Amino acid sequence: MTNKKSIIEKGWNLDNSYARLPKSFFTSLTPIPVRSPKLIILNVPLATSLGLNVQALQSKEGVEMLGGNEIPEGALPLAQAYAGHQFGYFTMLGDGRAVLLGEQITPLGERFDIQLKGSGRTPYSRGGDGRATLGPMLREYIISEAMHGLGIPTTRSLGVVTTGESVIRETELPGAILTRVAASHLRVGTFQYVSKWGTVEDVQTLADYALQRHFPDFDSAENRYLFLLQEVIKRQAVLIAKWQLVGFIHGVMNTDNMAISGESIDYGPCAFMDDYDPATVFSSIDRQGRYAYGNQPHIAGWNLARFAETLLPLLHVDQTQAVKLAQDAISDFTVLYHYNWLAGMRAKLGIFNEEIQDESLIENLLSMMQKYHADYTNTFRALTFDTLEDTVLSGSIELGQWQELWQARLGRQQESKADSQQLMRDANPAIIPRNHRVEAALEAAVQENDYTVMERLLGVLSNPYAHSEAQAEYSRLPTTSTCAYRTFCGT
Repeated sequence: MTNKKSIIEKGWNLDNSYARLPKSFFTSLTPIPVRSPKLIILNVPLATSLGLNVQALQSKEGVEMLGGNEIPEGALPLAQAYAGHQFGYFTMLGDGRAVLLGEQITPLGERFDIQLKGSGRTPYSRGGDGRATLGPMLREYIISEAMHGLGIPTTRSLGVVTTGESVIRETELPGAILTRVAASHLRVGTFQYVSKWGTVEDVQTLADYALQRHFPDFDSAENRYLFLLQEVIKRQAVLIAKWQLVGFIHGVMNTDNMAISGESIDYGPCAFMDDYDPATVFSSIDRQGRYAYGNQPHIAGWNLARFAETLLPLLHVDQTQAVKLAQDAISDFTVLYHYNWLAGMRAKLGIFNEEIQDESLIENLLSMMQKYHADYTNTFRALTFDTLEDTVLSGSIELGQWQELWQARLGRQQESKADSQQLMRDANPAIIPRNHRVEAALEAAVQENDYTVMERLLGVLSNPYAHSEAQAEYSRLPTTSTCAYRTFCGT
């Protein structure tokens, strides 16, 4: 493996601030070379915004870099250590199949992690092969780009390459590597790892690093570590509310899958809900519904409490006072989440101002949708364009009664009907990555080497609020039931 100057280096502007942290936080290593990397998809707009040379990335040397066979100048590859509560049980973890190349500094001065996922074994692989298969890597690409289009904070995918090697799961599958771009890969689990196996000074070093990287306004705070906790809570309240508003289910909200930056991260067994049901679960291993759609706000609060525990020694010299500060901050999460969710739901119904009865109006609609198994996305789309006759709610007595209350509510605000409809158009996507559409795209790609299905899907997902004719086809529900739909992690 070489560090030679070549066309691939054009546009790379890497720094390595994480590599300057204590050595116990990571293991330095290079990706394990693969046989013959081949570019499957490149995110040209993202590459351009990062200041990267698109032509260079598409060259032979560029593809070698995306496959881990070449390392760009300035990179100091490493695997990060972290821990986490997985389904409530604490365990040691780490980057078992990922390598952080470094941090790209963009032309605007922003900093983004560049990570190769599926790049081979690391000291944290725990018996795994460190590799990834093509289907799940393309799935992460699709879902993360859909989330970006929906305006939801998310890690993104720069590209996917196949490796020319097979990976054994249930069967023999084509191997692949995804290049993930993130504001950072600092997780709640990162803090848990340092808190458990490091010193208080290590926790302080990590907290100071997180502040510098994500919350640079901390200088004005009286207690910088309380400020860190509060800001992470605020970002998670916004993020989880956005998930709920579009029917997104992460599937495995372990503490190692909660990013300090407030981005959605680690797209394993995730999917978007069709019929509205708070009990909807997509993870094949979540048999108890811990990470069901309706539980996501609660789990986020639980995860944040685990984060707060790691900061206790920094919050106050007196443990009793530290616990009180942490508890007060955590209690704010529910209020902040509810505020963001309620504001979002008002927008989905075209409501500009606030009334006490709004929450009842919203809950009555959701209860009706659950009773009649109404599609979540399409119901709000129908409300936006006054086409409720096309939904399963049509003709129900409850719908007529609810519409009267809704129209009366809209009539009590000064904004016009056109204003309300525009607000709803901007809040209700025409399209989400429907499970059956995603699976069809992956099947065509993996089984038939046909990427056109995925490309068309990505095209309509790029601007989900356009409400274009092309998107109408993708809003249709599957012909067969998806109630047994399950996704898997670790593939």
